[in-house]
Amino acid sequence: MGLPEEDRMLQALGLGPAEEVVYTTLLACPAASAQELARQSGLDEAETARILLDLTARGLAAVATESAAPDSDGCEVDLRPARYRLTPPSVALAPLLVAQRNALYQAETAFSMLTEQYRTTNAQTAGGVMEVVVGVEQVAHRFHQLQCGAQRELLAFLVGAPIAVPREEADVSESSALDRGVDFRVVADKDYLDGHDVVRDVRAAITTGVELRLVDSLPLKMLVSDRERAMVPLVDMADSDGEPSAIVVHRSGLLTALVHLFEKEWAQARPIYTTTTGLREEPAADQQPTEEEREVLALLLAGISDRRAASQLGLSIRTVERRMRRLMDLAGVESRLQLGWHAARAGWL
Repeated sequence: MGLPEEDRMLQALGLGPAEEVVYTTLLACPAASAQELARQSGLDEAETARILLDLTARGLAAVATESAAPDSDGCEVDLRPARYRLTPPSVALAPLLVAQRNALYQAETAFSMLTEQYRTTNAQTAGGVMEVVVGVEQVAHRFHQLQCGAQRELLAFLVGAPIAVPREEADVSESSALDRGVDFRVVADKDYLDGHDVVRDVRAAITTGVELRLVDSLPLKMLVSDRERAMVPLVDMADSDGEPSAIVVHRSGLLTALVHLFEKEWAQARPIYTTTTGLREEPAADQQPTEEEREVLALLLAGISDRRAASQLGLSIRTVERRMRRLMDLAGVESRLQLGWHAARAGWL
């Protein structure tokens, strides 16, 4: 017979369905015979009797003490059917609970050992480091997963034609990441801007918060998510049908090398600025420091105070401070230390 969910709790302790029916039926009365329990539970009387004997042998039940009637010889003979009562569950079920806990502990230990063995084996064969993804839908799906799964940072190399992902899906994933506050830095090959509608898309991306820089060439396309996973298209490893393919690299020395490569290219890349007509690599004239501002910057970065710099240049302190403020605004920084770093990278000195 079937049991409702709440009546199957004892099966976790090793009792079968029929055993649990007899046990819970006997639980509701002080003592009962096999016949009475069979009638109340709906089980066969012979099966009920067998289960009662088994429960008694396991210490879960006991034969209730009954007074016996004397026979003709004066000996006491009990002709009544045996009656059973439960052993207190706090005593009888405790060993079963301990056994199940031990079994669970052993299963958890085996799970940990097998997981570690699998990880070690696959790491040695590179299966745990990277996976190959083949096909337009599969590549697009993994690309979408990497962008949507990022919580802190996305890094990308853009080379030539865009990655084989529908532009609409890429736009949605990118927008979702930016909305979550994910830092998105992109280094693009200069040839990337020659693609159809790419300039329009790049301008829109910069406007929404993507940081973009340009280099003359890049060794590969790439997307890195939270420095935990990276995706690299395999242009030269497409299958015979010409389907796009890519590798997804997981945390490893290889992933660390890819991140290092990105940071190196980023440091040497040229910032991209939006204009009313398109994009340009260098700031507009009014975004470049004037010669007078460069003079002030050179003195202050040499460790000369504002007052002394003003004296040497024949300026007021207020003018020196105003020029420094404009330089910091141009660089987009909040401290003179940051200004010095930006000035060195931008070639202002």
